[in-house]
Amino acid sequence: MFDSIAERLEGAWKKLRGQDEISPSNIRDALRDVRRALLEADVNLQVVKEFIAEVEPKAQGTKVISGISPDQQFIKIVYDELVAVMGETNVPLIEVDTAPTIILMAGLQGTGKTTATAKLALHLHKLNRSCLMVATDVYRPAAINQLTTLGNQIGVPVFDMGSDANPVDIARLGVEKAKVEGINTVIIDTAGRLQIDADMMGELSRIKETVKPHETLLVVDAMTGQEAASLTHVFNKQVGISGAILSKLDGDSRGGAALSVRRVSGTPIKFVGIGEKVEALQPFYPERMASRILGMGDVLTLVEKAQEEIDIADAEKMQEKILSAKFDFTDFLKQMRLLKNMGSLGGIIKMIPGMNKLTDEQLQKGETQLKRYEAMINSMTIEERNNPEILSSSPNRRKRIAKGSGYKDVDVSKLVGDFQKMRSMMQKMGQGDLSKIPGMLGNRMSNNSIVGTGNTRAPGWRGYNSNVRAKKKPKKKKGFGNL
Repeated sequence: MFDSIAERLEGAWKKLRGQDEISPSNIRDALRDVRRALLEADVNLQVVKEFIAEVEPKAQGTKVISGISPDQQFIKIVYDELVAVMGETNVPLIEVDTAPTIILMAGLQGTGKTTATAKLALHLHKLNRSCLMVATDVYRPAAINQLTTLGNQIGVPVFDMGSDANPVDIARLGVEKAKVEGINTVIIDTAGRLQIDADMMGELSRIKETVKPHETLLVVDAMTGQEAASLTHVFNKQVGISGAILSKLDGDSRGGAALSVRRVSGTPIKFVGIGEKVEALQPFYPERMASRILGMGDVLTLVEKAQEEIDIADAEKMQEKILSAKFDFTDFLKQMRLLKNMGSLGGIIKMIPGMNKLTDEQLQKGETQLKRYEAMINSMTIEERNNPEILSSSPNRRKRIAKGSGYKDVDVSKLVGDFQKMRSMMQKMGQGDLSKIPGMLGNRMSNNSIVGTGNTRAPGWRGYNSNVRAKKKPKKKKGFGNL
């Protein structure tokens, strides 16, 4: 996500890196790279012009703060403007005092509207809001079946009257059913078309006039770039919408849609779809998205995803095991499965500041390696999982595991050796002793360590001076400290 624009913007920061101050001459070159990055990301031309017009005077009129380099100061200015373009703050869904809250879903065919309906229902279900999905798409083959299947999957009921009923009647009766049953929120999935036409807009308007929704959300494909913004503008003008859902954002390496929709259409982005699974829907936060675009990660979203999956009691037990070096293969397998539930490895890793430099190839290798580990651990006995030490001294056990998992003896031996090293390192990190870990803080022994190499840092506010940090002795901290 946003790999292309993040890479291009890096060129702009380089123009100012090493400079003593921001001057009209060096800011001109940096702004040229920013403009090019936005245009190549398929951001609307007028939005790009306005963006540069806002950034340029702020950059030229800014004095560099002591301890902050010009490139970091410029990044801060660009970050603030990106947030402003995308809408400043998150705009939550309306929830009316007298239920049900009615949400009307609209969009062209192929944008993922029906799937987005189910994703939104699941999101609200997690917030303890009871939902009813209403299937009014009587034109697309299997549309009703698709919504029913998704409803069964997430445990949310679906109201339908078959493909011969009138969509307006289906919507009206669905809302009445929700009122009778005391359901909190009704989400109405409407029909899409391959293109905007009078019939589509007419039917959507009639449904809207009949059920009087509190929210009308347009689902647009993020991969269409600035076309998504134009489409949102047209729907808002002809029907009236309260917000947009950007689907397939995980497949958009450019970012044009996210940066154009609010400014062009005047309506906020409320949610983004970041995968095919029904769990893959996130509220849209402009400041977090700006951080991702600039390659700074998204720690808050990562923490929220972890909180959904992690039990506090389990986390405390795991901490005790780490501190006492009793972390075993059973725990490791559990953590791998937890990571899977949170999403793809690539998606999780890129939320961590400084990890945006990892290539898709490197992330794919990581995914493959985790699958190999899982296969080998599944071939272990319960005793071997709980006591990794017995594998270190038993070649026959390692040979049996290799045969059972379909890998070589050397692969199993490497897993056992790496696991023992990792367990030792985790124990030291848990106790706050980082001085003996290669590549961490002052220790410069590891050339492959992510922490400790200037080339993989995130472009943040504070900067990173490897020469200064190498001279400082790491402070010992108890517990997990600032890890």
